[in-house]
Amino acid sequence: MKWLVAALLIWAAWTYLKPSGKRRMAADEAEARAVLGVGPRADAAAIRAAHRRLLAGVHPDRGGSAELAQRVNAARDRLLGPSA
Repeated sequence: MKWLVAALLIWAAWTYLKPSGKRRMAADEAEARAVLGVGPRADAAAIRAAHRRLLAGVHPDRGGSAELAQRVNAARDRLLGPSA
């Protein structure tokens, strides 16, 4: 009986304390917009232009770092989708 109560308490705590997917998704989008330097009303063309401008400066072939290039690409993918 004790294990049942313990399992129920663990399940209730997990359900209550786990992060919400919607909140994390909004935070990811806000972070992606901050990385690219675009506002919440930026359209796809503005996002692509910001991505192109930033990637030109941080690309590893031009003396930048691979980590920064990955962050810029991930931000673009987050806002436009991976096929953009």
